[in-house]
Amino acid sequence: MSELFLPAGAGASGPYDLEVTPTSAGWGYSSLRTITLAAGASHDFTCDGEEIIVVPLAGSATVSTGEQSFILIGRPHVFAGPTDIVYLPAGSGATLTSADGGRYALCGAVSTAELPAHYSPAAEIPVELRGAGQSSRQVRNFGTPGALEAGAIIACEVITPGGNWSSYPAHKHDEATETESELEEIYYFEIAAGPNGEPGLGFMRTSSSPGHEIDICEEVHDRDTVLVPYGWHGPCVAAPGYDMYYLNVMAGPPNPDGGDRAWKISDHPDQTWVRGTWVDQAVDPRLTRKDS
Repeated sequence: MSELFLPAGAGASGPYDLEVTPTSAGWGYSSLRTITLAAGASHDFTCDGEEIIVVPLAGSATVSTGEQSFILIGRPHVFAGPTDIVYLPAGSGATLTSADGGRYALCGAVSTAELPAHYSPAAEIPVELRGAGQSSRQVRNFGTPGALEAGAIIACEVITPGGNWSSYPAHKHDEATETESELEEIYYFEIAAGPNGEPGLGFMRTSSSPGHEIDICEEVHDRDTVLVPYGWHGPCVAAPGYDMYYLNVMAGPPNPDGGDRAWKISDHPDQTWVRGTWVDQAVDPRLTRKDS
């Protein structure tokens, strides 16, 4: 088993169902913690050197920091649609209190940015449809440049219907150039169960890029996590019958030209032609119907 693949439960630490830190991952910038809280239960945490985005995975909550208090309406589960979120700057102390019992993600990045805490309602989260045909997926850009003011963190959610491919063409962002950002990335998966509760599955691939040797091809299940320090990553493939969700958290060293944070990628040269085939294909209707 690769140290970059954390099956559900393997990354548990203290109160967290999953805790990925720069130290545990062996890198410099990105983090992710998930926690389950009973109704009315609270969790106190400090943003030590990290900015954090609080994301309800299931359930609603209140986030209190200083004299501010933010109510997160949340959602019943990750496939129900985008959620409202709270951004907390580095140095903040906060309390997360579950209203009805639920699970919550704390997406983090090393940062020195001095920004105020900020609430973003679900209705204002930019949602885009990428790809077409069997490459169709939905991206919820709650923490990407242009959607959220932040110092370093870049984060989003992706929904891939069963039988579809996402993070495709395979791509990379492991060097700082005019066309590419240097970013570590965390993939946290949730896979919908079958009609009778059958556990779902999917697959994820990461392969070597110039100067970066890596070889990962994992069968992923509900609440598994894959770390991508570098390399061509993708595709993520949802097995037919099982919808796939993943939460991406990215961060890297400060922009060398002093500009704002950016999410620039390079396609795998053997696969970039696939984008041209989407022009003549419709977006998967499972992502466009009103009840999706």
